[in-house]
Amino acid sequence: MIEVKTSTLSDGELNRGVFATKDIAKGELIHQAPVIPYPNEEHVHIEKTLLADYAFEYGKNHTALLLGYGMLFNHSYTPNATYEINFPNHTFDFFAYKDIKAGEEILINYNGDVDDDDPLWFNMENDPNNQK
Repeated sequence: MIEVKTSTLSDGELNRGVFATKDIAKGELIHQAPVIPYPNEEHVHIEKTLLADYAFEYGKNHTALLLGYGMLFNHSYTPNATYEINFPNHTFDFFAYKDIKAGEEILINYNGDVDDDDPLWFNMENDPNNQK
């Protein structure tokens, strides 16, 4: 149903993305990514690594790294997919937010909600006008 290929959305060294290998209907489960959760106070160590850009909030007191394809979905403010945290199953479940055609890149909103157009954390870190 999905595969990892080169994405045109990034020009970095790791310009990968997740793509549909077949048509996916709105609401269809795309992927269940198992999580490796860790307490928020340990995130200071992760922030010293590239993994910090791939971590997800996992409840109030934890952050998580996702396995499978979970950390490879790219961002869009007009996503075609969304995700839900499945705490009992310890997964992030990715669903089609709209119909997705075979060959199309599957995109999520990194802010969590499909309609959230707040600046992304990694863009805010590079913004000299950002007052933290």
